[in-house]
Amino acid sequence: METAAGQPETIGALIARVRAEQGVTQLRLAARLCASAGVSTVTRHEVSRWEREERIPTGYWLSWLALALDTPLEALERAAATARRQRRHVARARWRAITDGVYRRVAS
Repeated sequence: METAAGQPETIGALIARVRAEQGVTQLRLAARLCASAGVSTVTRHEVSRWEREERIPTGYWLSWLALALDTPLEALERAAATARRQRRHVARARWRAITDGVYRRVAS
């Protein structure tokens, strides 16, 4: 799916959108994931981190998210890849800004 600006949807936006469309809280999604995967390690806080893209779910969790959200795995994988690309782009831009500032100070 794409955003209103025509950009590919990132994983955080996709999880938040689908969860909201289904009327499911972060806590309920975490409980679904725990029940499906047979673990007790996913909390509402982890779902929040995924939605804010502080963390990007691994392939393992993407498959469980596909089941818990009744969403195609391919859509989640595409959205995760988009988030990773954006993260790299931002990191490169920050690095360029830092190194440009250092070079300017050295050259002055």
